[in-house]
Amino acid sequence: TADVAGPPRPPAGDDEGGGSGQSDDDSEDDDAAEEEAEDPYRVPMANEISLKGHKKAVSALAVDHSGSRLISGSHDYNVRLYDFNGMKRDLQPFRKMDVPCGDHQIVALSFSPSGHKFLVVPGSAKPKIFDRDGREEGEFIRGDMYIRDQKNTKGHTMGCTGGQWHPTEHGEAMTCSLDGTIRLWDVEKFGSQKSVLKPAQLRAGRVPVTACTYSPDGRLLAGGLGDGSVQIWSASGKMASAAVGQVLPPKAQLHHQNNWSYSKSPKHVLRQAHESGEEITCIRFSADNQTMLTRCSDHSLKVWDMRKLKAPLKVFEGLHNNYGQTQVAWSPDETLFFTGVSCERDGSGGALVFFERASLQMVKRVGMPGSPVVFNWQPRINQIFVGCGDAKSGSTQVLYDPTMSERGAMQVLGRAPRVKDPVDVNIKPVIHNPHALPMFREDFHNNMKRKRDDGKDMSDPKTTKKPEQPLSGPGVGGRMGTTGGTLLTQYLMKERGMIKETWMEEDMREAFLKHQATGEFTTAYNETQPDPVFRAPTPEEDELNN
Repeated sequence: TADVAGPPRPPAGDDEGGGSGQSDDDSEDDDAAEEEAEDPYRVPMANEISLKGHKKAVSALAVDHSGSRLISGSHDYNVRLYDFNGMKRDLQPFRKMDVPCGDHQIVALSFSPSGHKFLVVPGSAKPKIFDRDGREEGEFIRGDMYIRDQKNTKGHTMGCTGGQWHPTEHGEAMTCSLDGTIRLWDVEKFGSQKSVLKPAQLRAGRVPVTACTYSPDGRLLAGGLGDGSVQIWSASGKMASAAVGQVLPPKAQLHHQNNWSYSKSPKHVLRQAHESGEEITCIRFSADNQTMLTRCSDHSLKVWDMRKLKAPLKVFEGLHNNYGQTQVAWSPDETLFFTGVSCERDGSGGALVFFERASLQMVKRVGMPGSPVVFNWQPRINQIFVGCGDAKSGSTQVLYDPTMSERGAMQVLGRAPRVKDPVDVNIKPVIHNPHALPMFREDFHNNMKRKRDDGKDMSDPKTTKKPEQPLSGPGVGGRMGTTGGTLLTQYLMKERGMIKETWMEEDMREAFLKHQATGEFTTAYNETQPDPVFRAPTPEEDELNN
């Protein structure tokens, strides 16, 4: 029915078992009616598991089309890959990618349509492509920051703020940046982009693009700007070549070699979609491209009719938004849409808020740990993945209902441990301790006597060869002292007889005066001393002296 969100219940089987079968069917119908009366929107939230491990809030989330692989990225710069087909009850990822893009926060993750690759958009200017198992395949090039016209650069020149893989084409992805552009990339060629989309601005300058998205069929592209405007391009719209311009640029820009296209004329421009200066965090289209949702840091959520874009259909205010990646999402049948409400400073108040598309009224509020930031309601397994957290921790909450959901998280919790088989045999190991045998045992008294003898030997300096302690003064008898003198100094003093056992009782003045008669204080120069040569006195000097 049109009043039900999510996959419908399977039809009841035909009754072939008589009266008892009819009573069972009636009881099942009654139970289903009671459940539907309690929750007519059938949101799978009866059970919940938590995938922990991130140290900060989870800011990016991606689930492949089959619902078997989950990727989470966080403000702690790390990415974790989960596989529900092989996950154990400890809920650990099969691969942890530590800082795959350096010290940059992960702002967006997106699987390819086939699920064989995924896009990682960090806070830097160079997004990356990884395969399904987390091996890096390439990195998009960075543009020249000294070129003023952004359509002439080969890549982003400032940090990225969002991105998404094309919903139907395997070879195209989109990213947006603080440099004020949206760029379309060829995922097989990392040297240059395919197209550059430049938003239309009222005045000269650079306005950052804070969010971008494809429509579900890939026909429309939208970007949210820092001036509060939302601009929409048509994928089949006219694109100009970046190699042709009215004014030729300098040769240093190599304008003639630009092989990509660009567009500066969006199809629709909503100038005052949100307050100027606020950050538009998410844009989402409905499957029929008739309704658009926008989420902004001004704590509001707006619903737009694509046929009348002059004013929004509904404005929901008071929805606190403290993160630049806070999303808004649709239910699988698009009868509901929901977003996250950031928590207060004390950690309370974080919740998912559900709204009905037909009445544009809030119908459900589900509390969450921390601040819910990113979400994904996977239609194939009918489970809701919520990335949340705060500045200290982050986790991915998986909401499901055993009566409505399939596989995914239910595979992990449904795996019972191996049942013990009667023929299983556990052979206990035999420990051999030879010293425990009687032949190796020693008498207690002999053992104690040996310990006492060992203690005496340790106290005997000759037995233990204990080194002699240094003297507290100058070295004597070939032993070093603690005066800091060198071995050469002590050797010379010993050879000259200056080190004696009674040197402390000798008079130092008499020791020096005993050498006064010979005039020698050392015999080191007796053989090498030169003969003195004096000038002979003149006759005049002899007369004066006489």
